[in-house]
Amino acid sequence: MKSSKRRAGGKTGAIVALCVVLVLTIALGVIGLTGMSIPPRGLYKIQSWLPTWRSANWPASLPLGLDLRGGMYVEYSGKAPEGSTANFDELVEGTMSIIRTRLSDKGFNEANVQRIGTDGIRVEIPDVQDDTVLDLIGAAAKLEFKNPSGETFMTGDMVRTATYYYSDGDHQIAFTLTDEGSKLFADVTAANIGKTIAIYLDGEQLIAPTVQSAITNGSGVINGLGSAERATTIAAKIQSGALPLELTQQKVDKVSATLGQDAVSTSVKAAVIGIFLIMVLMIVRYRLNGLIASWALTIYTILLFMLIALFHIQLTLPGLAGVVLGIGMAVDANVIIFERFNEEVRKGRSVKAAVRAGFKNAMSAILDANVTTLIAAVVLLIFGTGSIQGFAKTLLLGVVVSMFTAIMVTRFLMNRFVNAGATNIALYTRVKAEKEVQE
Repeated sequence: MKSSKRRAGGKTGAIVALCVVLVLTIALGVIGLTGMSIPPRGLYKIQSWLPTWRSANWPASLPLGLDLRGGMYVEYSGKAPEGSTANFDELVEGTMSIIRTRLSDKGFNEANVQRIGTDGIRVEIPDVQDDTVLDLIGAAAKLEFKNPSGETFMTGDMVRTATYYYSDGDHQIAFTLTDEGSKLFADVTAANIGKTIAIYLDGEQLIAPTVQSAITNGSGVINGLGSAERATTIAAKIQSGALPLELTQQKVDKVSATLGQDAVSTSVKAAVIGIFLIMVLMIVRYRLNGLIASWALTIYTILLFMLIALFHIQLTLPGLAGVVLGIGMAVDANVIIFERFNEEVRKGRSVKAAVRAGFKNAMSAILDANVTTLIAAVVLLIFGTGSIQGFAKTLLLGVVVSMFTAIMVTRFLMNRFVNAGATNIALYTRVKAEKEVQE
C-alpha cells in the first residue's frame, strides 16, 4: 500500500514538475519576444531579447555589428614618430583613447575602436556613410599646459616622454621635456608653487596637479593618481599628445543599412528554419526523446540570447554563425545521449535504468567534444580580432549553455517523463534484439 502511494505521489510530482517547466518555458519565450513591464505603473521594464527577422523590430538589447546594421569602418597602421623612445603599446592605447573620445564628443557613442595585430587600429562607426568623419579620426592630438590663470604656456610638442611607474606606494607619472619646454616649465612652476597646472587634451582636462616645487631640470613627477590604470591611461594620453602615432589609412569600407537589414532577415530566417528541421528530424528519429530534445533546444535558445543580451555581446554575421554552431553542439550532445539510451534499452534494461546508464556512458564523449571546442573558442577570443572575436564569444557562450541544457535540462525532462509513467519502450525507440542488431 505504501509503495503504491509512493509511486502515485512520484507520478503526480513528476507531472507537476513538467507543467511548471512548460509554463516557465512559455513565459520566458513570450517575455523574450515582447518584453515585460513590471508593476507598479510599469516603471520597470524587461527588454525583449529574442531575435526577429524584421530589423525594425530587432531587440534593442541585442547590439548589431557593422555588417548587420550598416555603417563604415576604417583600418589604420600605426608608426611611432622617428626618433621616439616612447613605449609603442602606450602610444597605441593613447591614440585609441583619443579617437574614442573624439567620436563620443561628436555623438558617435556606439563607435567601436579596437587594436588589430601589432600595429593596427580598426574603427567601426554604425549608421554613418559620410567620409568627413575620417578627418575627425585622423587629426593630430592637441595637448596644452595651462597656468592657474587658464593661459596656454606650453604645448605637447615640448614633451619628450611620459611614463607610468610605481614608487613608495604611489602610482606616478614621470615626464621629461625638451630644452624649450624645460625653460618654460621652470618659470611657470617657480611662480606658482602651491597652485595647480592643468593639462588639457583636445580641450578636455586630463589632470590638474599641484606644483610642489620649481621644476628646473626638464623632468618631473606627477603623483597621487590613485590607481595604476588611471596613471597608465593619462601617461599614454600625454605621450600621445606629445608624440602622436603616425596613422596610415589602409582600408575603408561601407555597409549599407539595407544590406545589413537583409543580412539580419536572411540569417534569422535560416536559423529558424534550421532549428525547425532539426526538431522534426529529432522527433522522427527518437520519438519522445526527440520531443524532449526539442523542448531542451527551445530552452537553450531562450537562455543563450538572454545571456548575449545580458553580457551585451555585439552580434555580427560570424557571431550568428557561432550561435548556429552552438545549436549544432547542443543537438549533437542529445544524439549521443539518446543513442546510448537506445543501446541500453536493446540490452533489456528498463527505461529508467536506460536513462541512468545512457547519461553515464555519454558523459565522457560529450565532455571531450565540448572541451575541445571551448579551447578553440578561447584561443580565437584571445588571438582573434574584430568579427573573429564575435564568433568566438557566441561560440563559447553557446557551448557552455549547450552543455548545461544537455546535462541538466535533458536529464531532468527524461527522468520526469519516466516518473510520470512514460515507461513504454516503444515511445522512445523500436526495440531490436541483440542478435538482430549484430546482424
